Amino acid sequence: MDLLDHPPADGGWTRIDPWSPGLYAVIAMTGHAFVSAPPSWSDDALTALGVDGFGGAHDPRVLAALAGSDGWIDVLDQMLIADPLDEPPTLTQRHDLDDHARVRRARELRSDVRVFGDRQSVLALGRGIAGYLEAAFEVDPALRGQGLGRSLLLEARRLSDEPVVVAVSPGNVASTRAALAAGYRPAGAVQLYRPMVGT
Repeated sequence: MDLLDHPPADGGWTRIDPWSPGLYAVIAMTGHAFVSAPPSWSDDALTALGVDGFGGAHDPRVLAALAGSDGWIDVLDQMLIADPLDEPPTLTQRHDLDDHARVRRARELRSDVRVFGDRQSVLALGRGIAGYLEAAFEVDPALRGQGLGRSLLLEARRLSDEPVVVAVSPGNVASTRAALAAGYRPAGAVQLYRPMVGT
């Protein structure tokens, strides 16, 4: 799927392949949704469950059914996307931050993760949502409010030669502002899930 080419706002939905084994997603854009689901769920069953492009795909009951009682459901995030910057990067890759919580989380959900920054401000870049390069970042609480989040997200654009996606909780106003200030624009919403074994 192409996050830069918005589908028609027809209230419909499109099935997509998962981009990581065992990890599935519901993505909503304006008036259209994209759903990856285990093969045991037919298109007719998903439609009967209430999947549609006008909010139904993100109904908590839909995600609960898809994941099953023992499955994992991630939080609902807004997606923002930005083009790469033709500027030299300022950070070098770090190989000593594997124990950082943000890095561990990135590696659970993405592939080919590269890490930049330090223990106070960490940027992780990996292959994530819909196969896009995805950025995750974290700034130490003592250093927040100084524009470091914006700087990290700008750096993600410098380190890439393709569009970069960032997923931010809608309630995280500080991170949303940082993404907007770094030139990222809203693209939709995403919720990841892992079904219980056997579904």
